[in-house]
Amino acid sequence: MAKKNSQLKNKICVILGGAGLLGVEFARAIIKNEGKVLIFDKNKKLTLKVKKDLTIELKSRDVDFFIGDITKKNDLLKCIKYLHKKYGKIDAIINNAYPKNKNLGNFFFDVNFKDFVDNLSINIGGYFLSSQKFAAYFKKQGYGNIINISSIYGEISPRFEIYDGTNMTMPVEYSIIKSGLNHFTKYMAKYFKGLNIRVNSLSPGGILDNQPKKFLANYKTYCLNKGMLSASDLTGTLIHLLSDNSRFINGQNIVVDDGFSL
Repeated sequence: MAKKNSQLKNKICVILGGAGLLGVEFARAIIKNEGKVLIFDKNKKLTLKVKKDLTIELKSRDVDFFIGDITKKNDLLKCIKYLHKKYGKIDAIINNAYPKNKNLGNFFFDVNFKDFVDNLSINIGGYFLSSQKFAAYFKKQGYGNIINISSIYGEISPRFEIYDGTNMTMPVEYSIIKSGLNHFTKYMAKYFKGLNIRVNSLSPGGILDNQPKKFLANYKTYCLNKGMLSASDLTGTLIHLLSDNSRFINGQNIVVDDGFSL
């Protein structure tokens, strides 16, 4: 195992949606920086596997979990109560969940209005609810840190041409959700003025996840070096935002995309 750093020593970090591709890599990086992780996810089977795998891989007891849904208030409150009882504090949350219904991803003219409203509601609504409940705890605690995982498509209009030759598209709901999340980040940062709660967003470019070769080639033409990124390419920025080294970064959206959005 690689030598640990200590940027997050004894920090309690909650990863909402922590059992997915990004969440697992975030958890790994936090543990390697001597933080403690709670993986909050509604997929019990996957969450238990992630906890077991990371515990064995990192030889660490600092991987905790809670089975819950960010769109359910009681799940969030129970998680907060659990963390407070066990650790006496919560240092940061990473809003990384992406709740959606089965029809997300349809082409624009095929999107059903009910699906459109549902996906915006559960996604932005879930981010609002989780932020609201944890921020209330942070307010009482006297400090806190919220990091929203957004996207370059919250910053720029979609490059539809990179999907040419594939059956993929950039869903209209995704673009709206992520742009809304970026502004929600600024809203909260400003609203929490004087409460010692900071809020930032991290906007990745595309992340490698078995996409078609044609798409990968199209995507890379807009990048400066690598093209599609690996989940691990985001962890340096995440750790910085979680650490005290970034204590005066507030209300910002940090883009990590190998120049794709230029």
